[in-house]
Amino acid sequence: MSRRFSWRLWLPVAIISGFIILTIALAWMLFARVESSISPDPVSIANASLTNMQEQNRLTVFSASYNATVTTTLTKLGLSARKTLIMPGTVRYELDLSKLNADDVRWDARDDTLYVEIPAIEIARPEVHIEQIQTYDDGGILMALTDAENVLDQANRKKGVAELAKQAQNPVQVRLAREAARRAVRHNFAVPLQAAGVEAKIDAFFPYERSRYKERWDYSRPISDVLAEQQKKREEAQ
Repeated sequence: MSRRFSWRLWLPVAIISGFIILTIALAWMLFARVESSISPDPVSIANASLTNMQEQNRLTVFSASYNATVTTTLTKLGLSARKTLIMPGTVRYELDLSKLNADDVRWDARDDTLYVEIPAIEIARPEVHIEQIQTYDDGGILMALTDAENVLDQANRKKGVAELAKQAQNPVQVRLAREAARRAVRHNFAVPLQAAGVEAKIDAFFPYERSRYKERWDYSRPISDVLAEQQKKREEAQ
């Protein structure tokens, strides 16, 4: 009698316990599947960031002001005239983001690092501050009798713009522009990743530095390849 009573007592308990265990297992499987489907994917986020950057087209990463001082002398009719021009101007250092494509952005899952090969810095044509130009001349007679002043002004303006462009090639300024470009690119990729809670490193470099990144570049994968593989897996799973 006691055995039958004991069996009647434990049978519902065993059924309820089994049901609870089964419910927990199913809930855990469902949660794992949902978590996997909604967990942020760094490659997809990086691809969206790349698209946004490409839409910006050109990005000014740095600018600097220069002063060009040039002199031109003209001899004519046995007379000479000379004119000096002081030309202030600003030069922009830019990135053409339309040249940044998916093959230039690679993901290394081994150390959660995004490698980005940045296009070379482009130096824009100097913007002359016309209102700040100063001129000094010597040779009033020739200028009064001929078009010497106009000729000298044209020559000086051309030489002044060329001098501003030459000064913009200064290694110190170019280095500052490159560092500014690195920071800008890192920022544009890092902010969306951080917002999604993804811990990833961004390593941006220029084409001339490629040799330093050869091993990492060989091991990392273009985000276009990773996305294509993910799409293929999704299609096979359906």
